Amino acid sequence: MGCVQCKDKEAAKLTDDRETSLSHNSGYRYGSDPTPQHYPSFGVTTIPNYNNFHSAASQGVTVFGGVHTSSQSGTLRSRGGTGVTLFVALYDYEARTEDDLSFRKGERFQILNSTEGDWWEARSLTTGGTGYIPSNYVAPVDSIQAEDWYFGKLGRKDAERQLLSNGNARGTFLIRESETTKGAYSLSIQDWDDVKGDHVKHYKIRKLDNGGYYITTRAQFETLQQLVQHYSGTWNGTTKVAVKTLKPGTMSPESFLEEAQIMKKLRHDKLVQLYAVVSEEPIYIVTEYMSKGSLLDFLKDGEGRGLKLPNLVDMAAQVAAGMAYIERMNYIHRDLRSANILVGDSLVCKIADFGLARLIEDNEYTARQGAKFPIKWTAPEAALYGKFTIKSDVWSFGILLTELVTKGRVPYPGMNNREVLEQVERGYRMPCPQDCPSSLHELMLQCWKKDPEERPTFEYLQAFLEDYFTATEPQYQPGDNL
Repeated sequence: MGCVQCKDKEAAKLTDDRETSLSHNSGYRYGSDPTPQHYPSFGVTTIPNYNNFHSAASQGVTVFGGVHTSSQSGTLRSRGGTGVTLFVALYDYEARTEDDLSFRKGERFQILNSTEGDWWEARSLTTGGTGYIPSNYVAPVDSIQAEDWYFGKLGRKDAERQLLSNGNARGTFLIRESETTKGAYSLSIQDWDDVKGDHVKHYKIRKLDNGGYYITTRAQFETLQQLVQHYSGTWNGTTKVAVKTLKPGTMSPESFLEEAQIMKKLRHDKLVQLYAVVSEEPIYIVTEYMSKGSLLDFLKDGEGRGLKLPNLVDMAAQVAAGMAYIERMNYIHRDLRSANILVGDSLVCKIADFGLARLIEDNEYTARQGAKFPIKWTAPEAALYGKFTIKSDVWSFGILLTELVTKGRVPYPGMNNREVLEQVERGYRMPCPQDCPSSLHELMLQCWKKDPEERPTFEYLQAFLEDYFTATEPQYQPGDNL
């Protein structure tokens, strides 16, 4: 599914405007062309906050995703051996005369007679009905015109206007004819970043002499459908994936690929799984796809807003389980916060973003001078002196607990980074959030002990949270009270 709903919405609008007084014998029926010229807002399937389209990008730029391309052959063989091209409806259509055939978007047709200009006699393979249909409401089933993501002669500015309309998520995309290069196409994708906010990036799809297509010469495809399927993010053609791409100018390829090397070594069901690494330009990492996106967005704007404490504690326990594994493997994460936890179906949580993760050989890792860290989540000994241990991750986990119970509120509300460092050094700790049990706040305070060695292990945190409601509920009543 590309720009799924826009075509049918526009077609419905256009059919309402048509004149209905003309007869079949006039040689044409309704004057206006059903091909959309302006597209209303539409919904699409996208890959979440974490994905990237190569050099545009998952997770800098998001890879478009969830694309459904035609998988059935467009040609049937008749008894006489003649090929019969099947057509598919691009829009809904309501019959205006008794000879017309009503149909819905997606219905398939066998064309019986195409000699009467713009109106063809057809038989629906869905309903079995026969009648006249407007020829510009259908396209061959294996053509690009039949794809939801194809918008033909849509201009660059109109593409941006539609992609940035309300309701379209990061990763929404469409393909259109190039305005500058005859025979080429343009891929337009909605993206977001901290500097530009919502914006659209455009990529030229060039045509090979032999009829194929490519964005980069390293990846060439026979059809546009194959190109879309490749970049939409599927592993072995069946599994949705996330594609994280090196954003130019942000870090060296060596540093970027170091994250992949760490993910290769760390395998756990509460860590996002690595599928593949492309180490040549364009460099990208292919990982497991998590349908609900980041925990932060899930809590603030998604289904997580309505979660009750038992669900939130369970999610915390899952994160603790993943971190307990990292602890056993003698690694540190160094960037543990809700923005780097991904949520899947059934509230499954997995740790992601291992860009700062390191193997520690002497229980401590000293960051290089000038390195930047998220201050409000970083333990004081790490923020002030660059000394990271698994216990500094425990501190961050305590901050993550506050994000869970406050549904994504920024830690230390009303304080800037400098004030946080000063106050924490003086012994300040965040008070118990509203509606947070005191026993859970006490666990946070343990994570924020000044002496790192006094902070609990992740193994302890996992066990505590998994048994939280058993350990904290009142003792069972004696059986003889029944």
